[in-house]
Formats: sequence, structure tokens, C-alpha cells
Amino acid sequence: MQSISHVAGRAIPFGRKNVDTDVIIPAHWLKTITREGLGRGAFEAIRKEPGNIFDDPEFTGAPILIAGDNFGCGSSREHAAWALLDLGVTCVIAPSFSDIFSGNAFKNGILTVVLPQEAVDRLLEVARTETIDIDLETQTVTTPFQDRFTFEIDPFRKHCLLNGLDEVGLTLAQDTVISGYEARAGRELPFLTGAVTAATA
Repeated sequence: MQSISHVAGRAIPFGRKNVDTDVIIPAHWLKTITREGLGRGAFEAIRKEPGNIFDDPEFTGAPILIAGDNFGCGSSREHAAWALLDLGVTCVIAPSFSDIFSGNAFKNGILTVVLPQEAVDRLLEVARTETIDIDLETQTVTTPFQDRFTFEIDPFRKHCLLNGLDEVGLTLAQDTVISGYEARAGRELPFLTGAVTAATA
């Protein structure tokens, strides 16, 4: 998982409320056996709308998505987070998120920033023409117009995102402790490892 400490650039001013995971990535894209290429299916139904924001060249490769309330509701498909990453999005700002989506986003290295609706409305306005800056270390979102919004984040999630630690990474970080335990267990509890001698059998 890539670490995140600072995300800056253009932001897609989406803003719709109650966007579920089927809108983020339709069900027929779930047949894939790889995460690569899911960005092509992201927001497929919305991309059929004339003049949609996702096909605007001005926002191509934008690392930030500004969404509306209850973003990521619906099913628990992890493909929604994968599709956003493949689209280039590493941070989503919204007034609220579905708990399952927020968890999936975190586990895949996407920062979800919860801000009041008034702050989101201001960022939607700024994003039309300017860049947005997100600093995870200081937990702030700023704009070129001196707007400054602070957000809360679970300390454990912050630590993992700053250090690029997913569940595998967290386990590997404890390698010395795990190896020490296994060595002691082999000596003190040989039956756990099958190292039982004929004399003790």
C-alpha cells in the first residue's frame, strides 16, 4: 500500500449525495480477476450523461474527489475502492461515508475526509477552477484562497496511511516479535511444532 501524507491537485467537483457502490463501479465489472482497468468502469452510468464531470479533460488524473453525503452506500464490494484508485483518486472528501466503504477505502490506501456540508460546498466551488491541498499530518484541507478546514481521523488509520501499512504490512512490522515467540514456543512447547522426541512420545 502506498503511503499518504500529502495530496494536492485538482479535485473532481462531483457533489452528488447517496452515491452507492453500484454507481461507483457497476456489477458487470465485478467479473474481472484483476484490479487493473476498473477505472474505465468507474461511474459508467454517469459518464453516459452529456457533459459529465468525469470525462472533462480539465479533471483528468485528479487525485481528489469531492462527493456528497453518504458516499459509498450500498453493497460492500471492495471493487469500488479499487476503481477509484485505478481512476487516480487517492482522497475523497464528503460530509459522510458509508462505514463499509470507508473501511474498504482505508484498507486500500484511500484517505476519506469528513467535513461539514458548508466546507464541502466551498470546496466544490473552488475545485471548479483551482487546486486543493490536503495534509494528513496536520489534518487540514486548504485552498489558494486561504480557506482552511480541519478534519478528524482515527489515530490508527492515520498511522497506517502515513506509513503505507495495510494488514500484511502491519503483520510484517511485527516480524521480530513473531519470530521470537515461535522460537520460544519451539523450545518450551515442542508439541506445538511436532518436535516430540521418541523418548517423550
